[in-house]
Amino acid sequence: MSPATADHLAILAQQRDELDAERRRIEKAHCLAVLDHIAAQIRALCPEAVYVAFAYYGNTRTLDVHGVLGAQPSPLGTCPELWDVSNEEHPLAGIAEEIELDVQSALAPYDSPVWATVRRNTASDGNSWLLELPPPDRAARIAQLVHEHHPEATAIIVDGHSAGGRIIEIVEGAAEDGTQNLTTQRRWTGECDDVLTRLVGQLFAIPALAGRHLTPLYDYRHPYGTSSDLVRLMTLPPTA
Repeated sequence: MSPATADHLAILAQQRDELDAERRRIEKAHCLAVLDHIAAQIRALCPEAVYVAFAYYGNTRTLDVHGVLGAQPSPLGTCPELWDVSNEEHPLAGIAEEIELDVQSALAPYDSPVWATVRRNTASDGNSWLLELPPPDRAARIAQLVHEHHPEATAIIVDGHSAGGRIIEIVEGAAEDGTQNLTTQRRWTGECDDVLTRLVGQLFAIPALAGRHLTPLYDYRHPYGTSSDLVRLMTLPPTA
């Protein structure tokens, strides 16, 4: 193989890899957009909806929607059933087929970020899973969770390299000399950290939200000594 041919192949291989990476990014954004679409439709007809219950068949990668559930009232309580597919009188019955198709589309890729919102339905012994609907405003939900544990927080610093978007530092106002008060000591629980990581990862995955809420940081000194090319500042919206 001539040097010119080898160079040409190397260029094409790089372009192929870049296009494949871009395709995967677009596919993940599409999965989340489908999830947001069906969540808005479900909530328009059933505002208390929190989960879609479904059976999943791994050999065919298909599913059957069983219904829609509300929030779990307590750690030991079960999620109230708001709609069962057998109930044809409920307003959601009119979009039952669309719910099933959209949930299946959102979960179709093996690496869909929507899978991070799925957990086993522990109230059922069978093939039953719960898909948690996204909050109507992810940024507001992130701010709410952060402020519950860090009331003085004005912003967070997030890293898109870790789990899709982990919080690495919290900005808690400024010192007298004008420098930011930064802390890596996160006070929330592991469960809360999982929720925040999932939501921040979704901000990274949705270009419109990333452009609106995540600001690049230059010359940032990463507290864990890793690459900072995907580190962003997210100013927290005010919460009540």
